[in-house]
Amino acid sequence: MVAKHTRFNLDGHGMAPQLMTAQSTAAMRRWSVPVIGTLAALAMLTAPTTGAAARQAHHAQIKEAVASRVAGDPIMAIVSLKSQQVTFYDSDGWILRAPVSTGIRERETPAGVFAIVEKDKDHHSTMYDDAWMPNMQRITWNGIALHGGPLPGYAASHGCVRMPYNFAEKLFDKTWIGMRVIIAPNDAAPVDFSHPALFVPNAEAIAAAPAKAETLAREAAEAAKDADETKKAAKTTARETAPLAASLRKLERLKKRADAELAAADRALGAAKTDLAKTRAEERRQKADAKAKDLGTQFDTAKADATSKRDAAAAAKDAAKTAQAQKTATAKAATEAKLALEPVSVYISRATQTLYVRRNTHKPAPDGGGEVFDSTIEVPVTIRDPNRPIGTHVFTAVARAGAGLRWTAVTIDNGDSAKDALDRITIPQAVLDRIAPTAVPRSSIIISDEPLSAETNYRTEFVAVLSNQPQGGFITRKPTPPTEVVADGDGWDDGFGSLFQPWNTQSAYPRRRQPYRPPQQNWWSSDW
Repeated sequence: MVAKHTRFNLDGHGMAPQLMTAQSTAAMRRWSVPVIGTLAALAMLTAPTTGAAARQAHHAQIKEAVASRVAGDPIMAIVSLKSQQVTFYDSDGWILRAPVSTGIRERETPAGVFAIVEKDKDHHSTMYDDAWMPNMQRITWNGIALHGGPLPGYAASHGCVRMPYNFAEKLFDKTWIGMRVIIAPNDAAPVDFSHPALFVPNAEAIAAAPAKAETLAREAAEAAKDADETKKAAKTTARETAPLAASLRKLERLKKRADAELAAADRALGAAKTDLAKTRAEERRQKADAKAKDLGTQFDTAKADATSKRDAAAAAKDAAKTAQAQKTATAKAATEAKLALEPVSVYISRATQTLYVRRNTHKPAPDGGGEVFDSTIEVPVTIRDPNRPIGTHVFTAVARAGAGLRWTAVTIDNGDSAKDALDRITIPQAVLDRIAPTAVPRSSIIISDEPLSAETNYRTEFVAVLSNQPQGGFITRKPTPPTEVVADGDGWDDGFGSLFQPWNTQSAYPRRRQPYRPPQQNWWSSDW
């Protein structure tokens, strides 16, 4: 009988075992001591360090888990960089949990607040030699994403969050564009939370919102049609009026020439001495007089006609302007009504003393990839003691609670408690009046010391990175090029017209806390 032994390669990855015969085993026993010593040294070099072994042992304890109850749709995901674990939550708590592998040293996954901006079932990297990244869920446009990948038991990616392949596949169809993703330096979890500053919807406004959106959309469509028709009419009258000026100038020149000929004929008649000369001069004058009168009549008629048409053109132009103003106003109202049906996200930055509002339009981005987020609200906000750190807190409306909403809070950065942070904020009443009455589950308020990253753009909700944590996997990537989106010139574009405002962000990758900057009062407008 031939003895069989299993041998693993010395790189520690446990490649496929190979069978060895007893004869080869005996040959190994005949190896010289120096060779055995060399192999021992190699084994010591390739063995994991104590710290790495501990991390692998800890990671080995993290298993995929599914809540024993019936799970709802996920509302948020929290990645713990410390525990190398991701947990998904619905309105009642955690529902899915799995180990992950985040960024290695100098390619660290950035800690902060993000949202899913794109999903790709069969994604291949454009940065790393077409590497397969299945079930990719992007959270920044410069390349940070959650996706399926190998999990060696420790941080090993270049900045992305790798999840188990099967876990990523099962999860892919459950998430949604705009879903909150929190990457925390340490372990964090949502806790039930209440505070008078959190949005309280109006039951009547909520009930009336769908019908209101439908009515205003219809009115906007009618106004758009009327504006198009009046614009065409104005163009037609303007086109008809355009050649009149040239015709008038031509008739005026001819009339002046006829008048000059008549004057010359009058002089010739006065200078005639003989009867024959007088007869000829009189005939000449009569012809000149008839010509001058005829051209005078033509000129007067053309002038009156031109005046009438010019007045009509001016009236048509005014009508087109009025129709356009009505179109813009109804489009704005329809847009606001349509957005009122969507969850609203608010970001309050201590660094910029600014409040930003984002709502998903669900309209595909015009330059490809992702969806357009409305950003029409951006106003100064009052923060008490603005020079004192406030931390980073995420408040999420997870479900309806009677006539109100049930909220949770997640804190991922040191500063105030969640309650104290909200106590320091005064949200402008005009903003509350605009967004709070129709606030729905999945709405959120984020308070942070951080400015918005420059990776926040019209195709993202919010991207905010903790500046006191390593960001190697973020800052080493090529920043997303700034893209200026030009809305439809008429202010209406499939329900979402002039949505895009220039971003007032700090550096894309801040290295330290940003100093307090006074509010820029010119941001505020009473008619926003």
